[in-house]
Amino acid sequence: MNNIKIGLAGNPNVGKTTLFNQLTGLRQHVGNWPGKTVEKAEGHLNFDNSRIDVIDLPGNYALSAHSIEEIVSRDFIVDEESDVIVNVIDAANLERNLYLTTQMMELGANLVIALNMNKFAKKREYEINVKELSELLGVPVVEIEATDSTSKEELLKVVEKAANNPIDSSKKLVYGAELDEHIKDLENLIEENNQLSDVPSSWTVIKLLENDDIVVEKVKTLPNFIEIFNEVDKVKKHLKNVYNENSEEVIANYRYSFIDGLIKESVVKPDVEKPSFTEKLDKFITNRILGIPIFLVILWVIFQITFTIGVPFQNLIDEGFTLLGEGILAVLGETWLSSLLVDGIIGGVGGVLTFLPVIFLMFLGISILEDSGYLARAAFVMDKVMHKLVGLHGKAFIPMILGFGCGVPAIMATRTMEYERDRLLTMMIVPFMSCTARLPVYALFVAAFFTAYQGEITLSLYILGIIVAIIVAAILKRTTFKGVSTPFVMELPSYKVPSVKGVLIHSWEKGYSFIKKAGTIILLASVVIWALSSLPVGVEYGTQESVIGQIGTTISPILAPLGFGEWQALVSLIFGVVAKELVVGTFSSLFGGAEEGAGIESAIHELFTPLSAYAFMAFVLLYVPCFAAIGAVRQETNSWKWPLAMVAITTITAYIVSFIIYQGGMLIGIG
Repeated sequence: MNNIKIGLAGNPNVGKTTLFNQLTGLRQHVGNWPGKTVEKAEGHLNFDNSRIDVIDLPGNYALSAHSIEEIVSRDFIVDEESDVIVNVIDAANLERNLYLTTQMMELGANLVIALNMNKFAKKREYEINVKELSELLGVPVVEIEATDSTSKEELLKVVEKAANNPIDSSKKLVYGAELDEHIKDLENLIEENNQLSDVPSSWTVIKLLENDDIVVEKVKTLPNFIEIFNEVDKVKKHLKNVYNENSEEVIANYRYSFIDGLIKESVVKPDVEKPSFTEKLDKFITNRILGIPIFLVILWVIFQITFTIGVPFQNLIDEGFTLLGEGILAVLGETWLSSLLVDGIIGGVGGVLTFLPVIFLMFLGISILEDSGYLARAAFVMDKVMHKLVGLHGKAFIPMILGFGCGVPAIMATRTMEYERDRLLTMMIVPFMSCTARLPVYALFVAAFFTAYQGEITLSLYILGIIVAIIVAAILKRTTFKGVSTPFVMELPSYKVPSVKGVLIHSWEKGYSFIKKAGTIILLASVVIWALSSLPVGVEYGTQESVIGQIGTTISPILAPLGFGEWQALVSLIFGVVAKELVVGTFSSLFGGAEEGAGIESAIHELFTPLSAYAFMAFVLLYVPCFAAIGAVRQETNSWKWPLAMVAITTITAYIVSFIIYQGGMLIGIG
């Protein structure tokens, strides 16, 4: 069987990941590129006599040295181990998408164009001559629909053929006589050495004219680098004199001229374009008055669906674990082993796993919003608010929205921000976003105290996180992170019906991650909690006389002004730093025994009032992020300064906000 390695490349929001899911299904995994904090999705499939390994490259608009994602994609394309690059293109936005294509052609990549979203293009009355486009580009072009299996087999046949018969895509690329002549002269100088033979010499020349830092450093290793740089400077000055523009602008203009020629020859557009469905809908969705209320209503609907559908399944799982615990007690009796299994493992891990239906439904909702193209609108809607109140543009809200899923990828997503101070500031406020790990805590407390208003109370916590993040960011921007924020142009993808397969795969990945965490970190922590609750030998399990009870009793008075000064609450918060699910896991271990009437909800009713319960949920929302998030900040900043700063900022903020909620509520008579 032949092995073929392909990379999926393209702009963001062109259906690249949807195609990846269609091709690989569940035969995929996600990790990081070696030495990089950029997510790497890999999968495989078998086709004819070939095993095809598929890499979903980061979405880019260019292949410069401006971001880690661009460098990762560029490195993969020049890697001799990659056989074919499948360039996914939005048929309704050819001009913009082909700019990346031209840069891959400059690298001489073995390209296959997957022309996606043709239905949208046809609705806009675009007529694309695919055969003509293929001939002009000099590479195969296949019409596909990533949301289903349309032309999937044809695409794979073309990929297999391209892998066996590579095409030098740079041959059809032209910039005009003026620039081509200068490129040829500089090529000869570079080709005097063989040290940069892994890439076309013409590409090296273009990158030198674009002042690409990485290529400049590589050329400095050549024996004749001084002569090369002198000639490059001469060409730059000549281009400036001829065009009155710097060399980067001249090259960009030539690329767009090449693209314009392609479009004129191969695409027919209507004289007057009708407003698309996306444009019509955006009049309401991105409206400066309606945008934020619509965003809040959408979140509320997701929470209502999550709890309405998820809670009955949650109760079924809970009953299953209760029966399992009773069965173990019936077989083993009251022994230390049955206590470990029932109070420790089933109480801790089982108590967390009961929330799996709620977690899965939440991920399902977020995946639908993301794949439909709405999440980009949410960031756009928040742009003016962020810019005016905080001094950050809407791009900072993208990691914040990702934080609704998990803080770790949200923190990593800040690397796309151009300025270090904006990036660090965004990292500091991402933990205030309510990740799904906190959802079990909300589900437990709203079921116990706010049954009739589960969706509304949960939504209020998400809104609280956003408001607190904006306030803290405004304070930090005016003190620690002073500087003028730059404007930001945000691309809004076309609305599309999410692929059922893609949404389910995304939800399963996140749900599986939750199960894996329950089987590792939470399992280990549950055993530790059980041991601390059982020692010293002879004490009643989970009482104030146990080790865990003594630890909590010593420290818990500092939380009394917040309304939850009981030692059990303090202990749950300590373990919650490891993973937020352990807040519930700790309560479950302490109170979730198999004895009748010893349920966790009845136990927390003795510790909390509705007011203190809300203050507690606010504290869980805002206090120290989990170990994984702290580690992500350490990795991104290569310093312990900023993780420790985050711990301090979040803890102080959580204390102040919970204090205001509880004491304010008591003052007006809510408590």
